[in-house]
Order: sequence, then C-alpha cells, then structure tokens
Amino acid sequence: MRAIRLPEPPSGSLGMPEIFEGGIYSVIKRAVIIGNGFSGAENQSIGLVRALGLTDSQSIYRVTRPRGGINEWLHWLPVSLHKKLDYVIRRICGDSRFPVAFKGKKLVPLLAENGGSSGLSSILEADPKQIATMARETFEKDGPLLVVASGRDTISVASSIKRLAPENVFVVQIQHPRSHLNRFDLVITPRHDYYPLTPEAQKQIPRFLRRWITPRDPPDQHVVLTVGALHQADSAALRSAAIAWHDELAPLPKPLLVVNVGGPTSHCRYGADLAKQLASSVQNVLATCGSLRISFSRRTPQKVSDILLKELANHPKVYIWDGEDPNPHLGHLAWADAFVITADSVSMLSEACSTGKPVYVIGAERCTWKFLDFQNSLRERGVVRPFTGKEDISESWSYPPLNDTAEAASRVREALAERGWRLRQ
Repeated sequence: MRAIRLPEPPSGSLGMPEIFEGGIYSVIKRAVIIGNGFSGAENQSIGLVRALGLTDSQSIYRVTRPRGGINEWLHWLPVSLHKKLDYVIRRICGDSRFPVAFKGKKLVPLLAENGGSSGLSSILEADPKQIATMARETFEKDGPLLVVASGRDTISVASSIKRLAPENVFVVQIQHPRSHLNRFDLVITPRHDYYPLTPEAQKQIPRFLRRWITPRDPPDQHVVLTVGALHQADSAALRSAAIAWHDELAPLPKPLLVVNVGGPTSHCRYGADLAKQLASSVQNVLATCGSLRISFSRRTPQKVSDILLKELANHPKVYIWDGEDPNPHLGHLAWADAFVITADSVSMLSEACSTGKPVYVIGAERCTWKFLDFQNSLRERGVVRPFTGKEDISESWSYPPLNDTAEAASRVREALAERGWRLRQ
C-alpha cells in the first residue's frame, strides 16, 4: 500500500496557519485585569491591555478591602488577614460601629469596562480560584489567559492565579511586588522603585534597618523597568479626546496652559504654603498665556483648592474645573500647549510627559526618597523643568516623549514569544 503523505506546512513567507503554530493553544485573545479600586493603579493595567490590543476582550475584577471606622487604620495588613479581622470585629461589635468613610478615595466603577466578547463572568470581587479554574476549563476553547494586576493588594491574587493555573495563564504584575518575583511571568515597575539599592539611599537607612528595606536584589531578566507610570493616554486616545473636546477647547486663546493639582503624600508633603506659591507663580505667567485651566484631583486638600480658587477664580483668563462636569483631563492633554503639575503625582507627570509638550513641575524640592529620584530622572532626561513663575509660556520647547506603555507592551510580546505564545493579530 502506498503511504499517505501529509501536506507540508506553508513557508514562513506566506504566514503560518494556526494549526501549525499550536492553534488557539498559543494565541492570547483575552485578558483579565485585577484592580484595587484606585484609578492610579487600575489605569496602568488598563493602559497596558489597551496597548496590547485586548481592550474589547478584557474583564476587570477587583480586590476590595473593608472600609470605614477602624478599617482605615488597618490597610497595612495583608488584604486576606484584614478581611478576616473585619469579619471577627463585626461579629463582636456589630456593623453600626463601623460607618463607611472613604475620605475622598472613591472606588472607580469599572464593570462597564468589561469586554462582552471575552467569555468571562463580570464579577466585581477577584477570586483567584474562580479565575484559575476558568482559565483551565476554557483553555482548549479560548486559549491562554493574560492576567494583568497592579497595586499591593493585588499581589496575592495574581500570584495565586499563576500558582493554580501555571500552564494556562501569563501573569504580569505592575508595580514592584517587593519579594519573590518568580511568582509572576513578568514584573513592570518604575526605575525609582529600585532606589533603595543605590549608595545614596543606603546612606539614608540605618544599618540595622537595611535588611528590611525592599527590594533587596537588583532587577533580573523578567523585570521591565519604566521611567514613570503606565497609562491610557496614547495617541489614539488623545486623537479621540481632541475631537470630543474640540468645541470647548479649540476656540480658547493660545497658548493654553493647564495646571494639574494633586495632593500631598508621605514622601511629598505640602499644604497652604505650596498653594500660595503656585497661585503667585501662575499670576506671574498669565501675561504670556492666552488661557489657563486648572484641575484638582480627589487627593487635593480643601485648603489648597480654596487658596487657588480665591486667588485665581475671578481672573478672565482662568477656568477652574469644578469636578462636576465631564472630566476634561484627556481633553487637556490633547489641547494644552504646556502643563504645570504638582510633583506628588507620578501618574499625571507620566501622562503629560508622553505628549512631548512643555511640562513644568512645582514642589519637587519637597519630595524625598524614591520620589525625589523620579523627579531627578525626569529633569536629567529634559522632559520637565521647575516652575518658577518667570516662564514665558508662549515659548515652547520639546524633548523625546516618554513612551513607557508602548515599550512595556513590546516587552510583554517578547516574553510571550519566548514561551511560544503570541497575541492575536
């Protein structure tokens, strides 16, 4: 009997059908995002998934902590232990002892972001066992699952998914998990997270505390270092925002200066003093501005916003967003000619520095530890300048824009290829 000869796979120049490349078992077509309820962390994961082309097939789950009353003092605990302790306390004392108090840190509604084509259940609470089981049971039908998480509270969930379904998932952890990096397929983190390892940082740490400061080891081959934070403000998003905000922002006199005000942190402290300095400096540059728009974040203290409102709200060139109308943030990124940003916000600075437009920073001298290292890194790259109030806003300057999100996405693709996987075309 004559042997049957199977057809050879086509040459690489014509493209390889999926059946010869492992089929759906090697193609990632869906993503799960593990969030922590805070936009600064969740936007990084959403931005990376967007850059990887999986926005229409993403599902977002969330790790939530008990809130209100004594829970506001227990956020240093691991989230699983925090939940158990909250349960015990409520059983003993009752719910009435723990009124909900968010203190301005609002949860971001994300259920509407879930992709309808992913085949993943749209639950809010992240259950690692459920997600891992889903990844295993749907692997033959839908292929591998990309898991992207960001923030301290998501670490245990993401690592558990990896442990429970190692052959079916690719897990990316954004922001440094501090220890045991081998729990993840890839870690994406800013360079300044490794500041504790520098000689300068070591001098600031008492010798008896150095063994407790993390990270303890330099980055290995599966750590991707960025300058700043990942985000969603890519060129496509800004083009859409430019169209959406055209009628409101395009007619404004040029140059348009946008001032973004964050809020003090433990490593970047300020208050009324910086607000007065900012108000004074802004008044000094108004002569060279066509128009000026100011936005506050949810972290902005009332005393800071009150000072700026008092000093600037009545000026004819100034518009201050009241937080009630649609958020103009992406429109500002698209239409602004220059930015002034408080030094506390890595996210706002990263977004503005991705536009290639002039970015001025106020309050950098008040930052300490790794956040000062971040400010120094931006200045050394020439992407920011200090805001002194002596600037001529009509004079522009440029620099190579930060491109962290796209570069991180490229590294994810390379890591997937090393595993024999790829993203859908």
